[in-house]
Amino acid sequence: MRVNKRFTLLAAAAALVVTTTVQAAPVYINILTGGTSGVYYPIGVGLSQIYSVGIKDSKTSVQATKASVENLNLLQAGRGELALALGDSVADAKNGVEDAGFKAPLTKLRAIAGAYPNYIQIVASQESGIKTLADLKGKSISVGAAKSGTELNARAILKAAGLSYKDMKVQYLPFAESVDLIKNRQLDATLQSSGLGMAAIRDLASTMALNYVSIPADVVAKIGNPAYQSANIPANTYDGQAEAVPTVAITNILVTHSDVSDEVAYQMTKLLFDNLTRLGNAHSAAKDIKLENAAKNLPIPLHPGAERYYKEVGAL
Repeated sequence: MRVNKRFTLLAAAAALVVTTTVQAAPVYINILTGGTSGVYYPIGVGLSQIYSVGIKDSKTSVQATKASVENLNLLQAGRGELALALGDSVADAKNGVEDAGFKAPLTKLRAIAGAYPNYIQIVASQESGIKTLADLKGKSISVGAAKSGTELNARAILKAAGLSYKDMKVQYLPFAESVDLIKNRQLDATLQSSGLGMAAIRDLASTMALNYVSIPADVVAKIGNPAYQSANIPANTYDGQAEAVPTVAITNILVTHSDVSDEVAYQMTKLLFDNLTRLGNAHSAAKDIKLENAAKNLPIPLHPGAERYYKEVGAL
């Protein structure tokens, strides 16, 4: 009788272990970023470290991608849980703008937070003689991967300046490769859409003299898209950049999708703002993420989990 009772207790304990194991299924959070030499990637790594500790049973990973357009398509397909993307690309994704890389409207996208601004940064080797947008005529320039967020920015800006790709020798290259070609005198200039102080430009500025090409406010106005705002790259952001450079800023958005649970989305949002100082240590661009602006002027709906957080803290 005692043996049977002991057996019953052991069986019950085993069943409890199995049940507990099933209930504690891992929470997978794949963070979609950009090239490893850009800003999205180190911020993604920082968030991954924060979430791996702060979200119970989470298994986080960081995926290097071609950035905005690829990230949004991957989210729609359920192949990631969080991504950084440019605000204009997010709007195009919502509307299914095919020329921007979206064959149909991406209906599952949900916002976690408006993040820091990307700055359009056009740099040229000093020996190329490129000082203004008009000087790009006849020169070679890299504009990022084809139909990437950066390349879409390049099209809009050059068109507003009265230029087209036919006026120059265009290459579709990632940040790091563009820099290497400029170093080797095989490329004159590169247009990069990124947070300030990006590693690729810092590296280039430390090895050769550069010209920083401005984008005047009248050109920004001609773009005709409210996602594009006049801004300045502050003086001394890079070696040899003694003066502020007028340019364009476009807000980045942290995006998830509707299949992510409300609780996970809530935790991702809360932990983001609870750890802004730590995230700023991952990359200085993250220091520009502000709670008071995070839920405003977004082109897609907030995820209900993120909305819950903003209401709790009085930001919505």
